[in-house]
Amino acid sequence: MTTRIALIGFGKIARDQHQPALAAHEGFDLVATVDPQLTADATSTPASFTDFDALLASDVEVDAVALCVPPQHRFAVACQAIEAGLHVLLEKPPGITLSEVADLEQRAATAGTVLYASWHSRHAPAIEAAREWLLPQTVTAVEIDWCEDVKVFHPGQAWIWEPGGLGVFDPGINALSIATHILLRPFALREATLDVPGNCATPIAARLAFVDTNGAPVDAIMDWRHEGPPRWQIRVVTDAGELRLEEGGGRLSIDGDVRIDEDKDEYGGVYDRFASLIQEQRSEVDLRPFTHVADAFMLGRRRTVEDFHE
Repeated sequence: MTTRIALIGFGKIARDQHQPALAAHEGFDLVATVDPQLTADATSTPASFTDFDALLASDVEVDAVALCVPPQHRFAVACQAIEAGLHVLLEKPPGITLSEVADLEQRAATAGTVLYASWHSRHAPAIEAAREWLLPQTVTAVEIDWCEDVKVFHPGQAWIWEPGGLGVFDPGINALSIATHILLRPFALREATLDVPGNCATPIAARLAFVDTNGAPVDAIMDWRHEGPPRWQIRVVTDAGELRLEEGGGRLSIDGDVRIDEDKDEYGGVYDRFASLIQEQRSEVDLRPFTHVADAFMLGRRRTVEDFHE
């Protein structure tokens, strides 16, 4: 059975990733888009609305929504959708606080709808193979290097610098979503340094020092001031060799031997998972990546750096 779905928020991520993934997916039918600033692209869907209330009041039949609005606005829209009996997919991060996402999970359980807090990077081509290889190994150290140019990948997105926008953790949480999935042992933050521009509320760079339950260090560098090609890579040292994930999970090598090197189709995997959850009538809300970010804001020493100007 095809699920009729609406995209709420039709900005860059919705146009670049969600719309193509839905167009290629047999399990979904994109029936509407909602965005206060409609673009010409939005008219390519059967129905377009400037606000969610208008969609709910229309005769367009919808079973589910994918929320691609900035995280500061996600909770209110998700509450409306759940109250209307719709299944809800949350783009990452799932919200701006842990408590509001826990609230959404309870609301969905009470309403009998599906809530899916998606982590698209977990669906990169090499992730499951990396997880399988690591399962029997003893990890001795992990290094995360997640650096990109904010002016290239997040142009004109002022909300990322506001409270709840996460700053560099908006992409950095992708690395944490991968690490929490492929590493067998949990890890916890011990210290962090956050570089915050003087004219912003969120960090432009972060250094994080985690330790897993066996004492192995898990160190992360995230920086939006990086110039040139992005570095989205994770290095895992084990008793059986060294695993490297590069290209955000598109490439996997073991001791220098490349095992997987494929173009990423992460959002196809996201919607495969959402379709399965709807069929099984169960929610999936893994808050571990978001919890690590919250811990960084709690424990991190903030350093004021030069103002950011796009």
